[in-house]
Amino acid sequence: MSIRIQIGVNGSKMIYLDNAATTLIKPDCVKQAVLQAMDTFGNASRGAHTPALNALRTLMEARMELASFFGLDDPMRVVFTPNVTYALNLAISGIRGHIVTSAADHNSVLRPIYRRGNFTVVPCDSKGRISVDAIASAIQPDTGAVVLTHASNVTGNVLDIESIGEICAARGIHFIVDAAQSAGLLPIDMKNISALCFTGHKSLFGPQGTGGLCLAANYMPEPLCVGGSGHNSFDPRHPQELPDALEAGTQNAHGIAGLLAGVRYIQSVGIESIYNKVDGLARFFAYSLADIHGVMLYGDLEASRRTPVVSMNIEGYDCAQAASLLFEKYGIAVRAGVHCAPNLHTALKLSGSVRFSFSHFNTQEETQIAVNAVRELAGI
Repeated sequence: MSIRIQIGVNGSKMIYLDNAATTLIKPDCVKQAVLQAMDTFGNASRGAHTPALNALRTLMEARMELASFFGLDDPMRVVFTPNVTYALNLAISGIRGHIVTSAADHNSVLRPIYRRGNFTVVPCDSKGRISVDAIASAIQPDTGAVVLTHASNVTGNVLDIESIGEICAARGIHFIVDAAQSAGLLPIDMKNISALCFTGHKSLFGPQGTGGLCLAANYMPEPLCVGGSGHNSFDPRHPQELPDALEAGTQNAHGIAGLLAGVRYIQSVGIESIYNKVDGLARFFAYSLADIHGVMLYGDLEASRRTPVVSMNIEGYDCAQAASLLFEKYGIAVRAGVHCAPNLHTALKLSGSVRFSFSHFNTQEETQIAVNAVRELAGI
C-alpha cells in the first residue's frame, strides 16, 4: 500500500511530505477503481447501454456516499466540479450583497470575491488565528454570505465552523465553507452550511480533476457553464434541476470512481483513526523542532484540533532554497512559497514559507528523518 517512489539519487527513496498540495500515495482501491472505470465506463446519461449505465450508477453512488459523509440529506444536491476552485467560484456566484471572508483564506476564495467587490477581510492574529467574534462583528446589514476556509493550508489552524454556522443561520445569511484542507481529515456536518466546497485529490485520496460542492436546500448558485446534459435537448435553456443545473457536459466519471473508492476507504479505516495518526506525526515533527535555534514555526501548534500542516523557515535560507536542499540532499518533498495565501503571509510578516504536510501513509521513521534533515540544515 505505502509504495515509495525512487528519486534516482544513489537508489534512495523519496519521502513525500507535500500532501496539502495533493496526496501522492493513494489507497490501492482508488487506483483499481480508476483502472476498472477506464475499461467499463461510457458517458453517463448519454445512453441506455451498459457502459453508460455503469458510469451513471457510479456517479449516483458517489453522490450518495459524499452526502452521507458530509451530513447532507439529498444526494442530488452533491454537484461535481473539476476541483475546489471551480466549486468555490460556483458557490460564490450566487451571492448578492456584502461578503465576509478572512486573511487566512486561499486565493480560490479571495480572487472570486475581489472580482465581484463589496467585501470585508477579517484580519488574523500573530499565529494566523481568526476570531469568531471578529467574523460576527464584520457582518453588515447587507451581508449575503460568510465565506471561509475550514483549515488553513499554511498554519493548519482550524476554524470553528460550527459556531460561525450558527451565527449565519441566526442572521439569515449564507455560509460557504472551503473544505479543501479538511475534507477527509475532520468530521464535517452540513448543518448551517449553505455550500460546502471540497476537492477530491487531497485527503479524500481521489484523483486530481475531481471535486465538488454540497448544497443545502436553501441555496442555489448561478451556473458558470451551460451546455449538454444528455436530456431535454430541444429546450434552449439548460436544465434547472440539480445536479444537472450545475453540471454541464461530460463528467469525469473515471476520476469520480476513484474519489468514491477514496471516501469508502476513509469510512472503512475511520476518519478519527486517520486523523489521530497524521496529527501525531505532525505534532511530533513540530515539537521536535520547536526549540531549535534558527527554525521559525508558524501557526497555533498548541491547538487541540489542527490539520497536519507545519510551515516554517530556516535561518540563513530562502524558503525556495531550503525546499530544494531538502529534496536534493535528503529526498524530502515539501512545498515552498506563499501557498496561494498572500494575506496570511503578510499578516505573519513573511515573504514565503516551507510547508511540510503529512498523510495517513507517512510513517514515524519518515517523520524522524525529516526532523533530522531540518536540524542539520539549521546547523544543529
